[in-house]
Amino acid sequence: MKQTFLILLILSLTGLAKPAFGAGASDPALQAKVEAQIKVIQAWVSDPAILNAVKAQNASLPPEYAAMTQDKWKDLSKLDPLVRSFDKNPAGVFLKSKKSDTVIRSFLSDAAGRKVAFTAKTLSWSHQGDPKHELPMTGKTWEGAVEQDKASGREQIQIAVPVLDGDKPIGSLVVSLSIANL
Repeated sequence: MKQTFLILLILSLTGLAKPAFGAGASDPALQAKVEAQIKVIQAWVSDPAILNAVKAQNASLPPEYAAMTQDKWKDLSKLDPLVRSFDKNPAGVFLKSKKSDTVIRSFLSDAAGRKVAFTAKTLSWSHQGDPKHELPMTGKTWEGAVEQDKASGREQIQIAVPVLDGDKPIGSLVVSLSIANL
């Protein structure tokens, strides 16, 4: 354990290791572009399609959502009617309208981290317990490290913003941004 810590400390001090989350972009010019995108994305969560979808799911969870688990979700095809409903609902249509060369994908979660809408099927059904959901649920923005997108192979950075009902966080919106197109 001490040896692993020492190795990680040496790697981080030499710049050879990237933190798992919250690191953001190390280049100040890139970080400024990410921050500009965050401001744009923060405006999205006040759109009625986003806000109403999260409020409705928090108020009344459909039975098939309540029965969903991470394992069941992984077994569903992206063509499954339940999966497809997340990009066909009004919030999903809104998110798809924001997709661009810069915005690779996005997903919206309720207060418990369960999916409300997305632009493409996510690997996980729920992000409860994950910093990209938990930090926005405190009212703060989360920013991940620059990483390679598993689906496209492109370099990306994920950001997450709270969905607010007044001042109260009621969900989160995670957006993957293309580094090459920022």
